[in-house]
Amino acid sequence: MIFKTFALLAFEFFKTGLFAIGGGLATVPFLREIAAKYTWFTTDMLSDMIAVSESTPGAIGINMATYAGFSAGFGDGGLAAGILGGIIATLSLAAPSIIIILMLSGAYQKFKSNPLVANAFYAIRPAVTGMIAAVAVTLIESALLTSDFTFAWSELLKLINIKAVILFALLAAATNIKPLKKLHPIVFIVFAGICGAVFNM
Repeated sequence: MIFKTFALLAFEFFKTGLFAIGGGLATVPFLREIAAKYTWFTTDMLSDMIAVSESTPGAIGINMATYAGFSAGFGDGGLAAGILGGIIATLSLAAPSIIIILMLSGAYQKFKSNPLVANAFYAIRPAVTGMIAAVAVTLIESALLTSDFTFAWSELLKLINIKAVILFALLAAATNIKPLKKLHPIVFIVFAGICGAVFNM
C-alpha cells in the first residue's frame, strides 16, 4: 500500500510542479485538489501547512511538498509516508522545472528577443495573478472566518473568527510602527505561533 502512495505522490507532485506557474502559492489550488482526491491530508490542514512552510527556511512550494509528502498516509489510518514520502514529493515537484530549464535554457537565449516569446510571457501574467489572488481569498477565508455558519444577519458575527482577526490587526499594526519595524520578521512569526497555540486558533 505504501508503494502505491509513493507512486501517487510522485505523479501528483510532478503534475503540480509542471502546471503551478507563479511560485509556491500557485501550488495551493493543486494541493486542495489532492486533499479532495486522496485521504493524505485534509483541506483544513492546508492552512497549517502554509503557516509551517512560510515560517521555515526555503521556498514555500518545496516546503509544502515536503510537508505533504511526509504526512501522506495519516488519513488512511496507516503509517505516514514519512521521510521518503517527503523526499519523493519534493523531488517530483522540482523535477519539471529542472527538466524544462535544461531543455529551454539554450533556446531561450536565442529566442528571448522574439516578440512572440515576449507576448507569451506577458499573457501568462494575468493568469498567474488570478491564481495567487484566488489563493489569497482562500487563506483569508480559512484563517479569519469560521466554518460553522449558516447565513442570517442576526448571526453575522459568527462568521468571523474574532481571535484571528484581532491577532491579524495587531500584527498588521505592529509591523507598521517605526520602532517595531526594525525587528526581524521571525519575532512576529514566533509571536503569532505562540498566540495561535495559547488561544487555540
